[in-house]
Amino acid sequence: MNKKPIVFVLMTAFCWAVFACGGGGPKAESNESASDATVAPNATPSDYDPKRGEGKFNKSNVTLGSIDQSMASKGEAIAATKCTSCHKLTEEKLVGPGWKGVTTRNTPYWILNFITNPDPMIEKDPKIQAQLELCLVRMPNQGLTETDAREILEFMRKNDGTN
Repeated sequence: MNKKPIVFVLMTAFCWAVFACGGGGPKAESNESASDATVAPNATPSDYDPKRGEGKFNKSNVTLGSIDQSMASKGEAIAATKCTSCHKLTEEKLVGPGWKGVTTRNTPYWILNFITNPDPMIEKDPKIQAQLELCLVRMPNQGLTETDAREILEFMRKNDGTN
């Protein structure tokens, strides 16, 4: 008997259970208030900038240089506990879309805004809504800090081999 379909169903059910509840672990502490998490809480979809996303990150406060290997290593560790049960590092879809090429398809500030502020972006971003139709699972808010998000971005950049 082939056990692969059974293992896949069990793994999918486990991911559903864990991530539907926001990961079940304690939320990361943050010095930011809830009002700091979004730039325009009353924005309508027509006000939404699909290159920036919704959140505090934009061209003026996100500057990238060469990949910071230390941050990328920390981001890899965070991703291993918060992200890779739903996202593969290749283009292949698991529960969510694969990460390969994500830093070439999206601006760094869009990625940071989505990592730290997924709910409003899921409601407004046409690209995310299209992914949701394919994946059928909303990305949960993992309660990541700005530093966590920046480290994950560096890991994504390293995974893509971008500078």
